[in-house]
Amino acid sequence: MSRRLAVLALVLALRAPGPLAAQALTLGEALRRADAGAYANRIAGARARTEEARASSALRGVLPSLRAEGGYVRTTDPLGAFGFTLRQRAVTPAAFEPSRLNDPAAIGNLGSAFVIEQPIFNADALFGRRAAARAGAAARASESWARMGTQVDVVRAYYGALLAREQATTLDSAARAAHAHQRVAESQHRNGLATRSDALLAAVRAGQVDAELIAARGAASLARARLALALGAPADTSFALPEQLPDTGGIGRLAGAADADSIGDRADVRAARLALDAATADRQRATALLLPRVNSFGRLDWNSSDTPFGGRNAWTAGIMVTWSPFSGGAELAERRMAAARRSEAETMAEATEARGQLELQEAATDLEVALARMAITGRAVEQSGEAHRIVARKYEGGLATAIELFDAAAEETGSRLGFAAARYEAIVALAQQRRASGRSLAVLTSLDDVER
Repeated sequence: MSRRLAVLALVLALRAPGPLAAQALTLGEALRRADAGAYANRIAGARARTEEARASSALRGVLPSLRAEGGYVRTTDPLGAFGFTLRQRAVTPAAFEPSRLNDPAAIGNLGSAFVIEQPIFNADALFGRRAAARAGAAARASESWARMGTQVDVVRAYYGALLAREQATTLDSAARAAHAHQRVAESQHRNGLATRSDALLAAVRAGQVDAELIAARGAASLARARLALALGAPADTSFALPEQLPDTGGIGRLAGAADADSIGDRADVRAARLALDAATADRQRATALLLPRVNSFGRLDWNSSDTPFGGRNAWTAGIMVTWSPFSGGAELAERRMAAARRSEAETMAEATEARGQLELQEAATDLEVALARMAITGRAVEQSGEAHRIVARKYEGGLATAIELFDAAAEETGSRLGFAAARYEAIVALAQQRRASGRSLAVLTSLDDVER
């Protein structure tokens, strides 16, 4: 029986699921996570909602308002006491007795009312509403620009993590090769085929590569942490990443469709233009402060000695016209400040558009340079690899020195590291070029399907 239990336990142990593999993280998934969780996006969204709420508050001078009022007052003031008696519809002939009029007993009044106020013409409120609406739209455009900036940051962090991982892998291979060279050099030294300096140089070079590998592994760990921070979840670094960056073919095909000669509908330019519209409407609001205001109101009152909304009600309605052509110069000062704010907004809109054009030129240049560097370093990998193999065969045959062999190995490692960095720079330059032209970065997710 115990043997059967042991066999059953062994079978269950073999069939038990192992630890869950880390979920693969693609660029598309990283962008989706960052869109909802990135700190910059959440801050920009909150600011946009604040501006939109401010736009809603500007409706106060346009839409009607309704409020309820209530209060209790007790008095022996002759005029107040008789007024409360009259409001409570409790006047009798005895109430006109001079002694009661001159020296009334204390009387309490519980007043209740509903009040409605309807603006009819408030030009400053209308323009203020328009200015607030434009400011809210500008905040939403600024949010879109911030989200695009976050996308660039995510692209940089995502492929930065892949770059760090590929560089660590390259240095791991270089370390194994360096130790292999060290073993060969030490063997040849023992057999009298190489000098002691060759063995020592091999050991030094292997140690140098080991140190570089340790630094690369640390950089890879930090790169994962930076990616998690960019996604807005710094504690979650359990995702799995591809082994290396996309190849040059996929990057080149994507860059081939990246030409753009205008900034298009950049969100920051759109935000600046909307801010200018808001400032223009605000200047109109300040000018409208000099115009009369027309408002209407209506009241429904109840007065009782002890009951809310008790007794018979009474209504009051009316229209109020107010005009303050001069209030110590406050309206004129407000108009001057609004004009200055509009001038500032106009200058900022011009500067934003000019900066956008310059950024587009810089991004196009950076992309051209990055693509050229990627092609050059790609050829350098092939050339340095072949050179390393030739020198290694010559060294084995005694036709090359240890220094030549180590230099060739270092050159190949450097070429591979530079090729990885060049591919990373090309992807980042492509992302920046699309942002500079105001175009979506979603097309970069096609690199998820590119062969590695």
